[in-house]
Amino acid sequence: MSSFEDRKKSFEKKFAHDEEIQFKINAKKNKYIAEWVSSILEFKEEQKNQYIQEVIKADFAEVGDEDVFRKIKSDLSEKNIDDSEIRSKMRELNEKAKSDFM
Repeated sequence: MSSFEDRKKSFEKKFAHDEEIQFKINAKKNKYIAEWVSSILEFKEEQKNQYIQEVIKADFAEVGDEDVFRKIKSDLSEKNIDDSEIRSKMRELNEKAKSDFM
């Protein structure tokens, strides 16, 4: 019975660790995305830092990346950036964020 409990605790720890890493990856990805958009919108440092926080908060609206995508798309609407370019950049920056933690 003890080995079963040990195994259960081990799986729980791994799950908690994996969830923590995924949270950090998402936060880093959102930071990278916000920095990219900030450079396009030519934000100054203070504006950029505020925008990073806005994008991170936008990610809490729903599960997945669609909430962030909608925010970015809306913010870039006057720059005529195609949806496919935004999604491609989001994928690229997600991979970059993953590599920061692996």
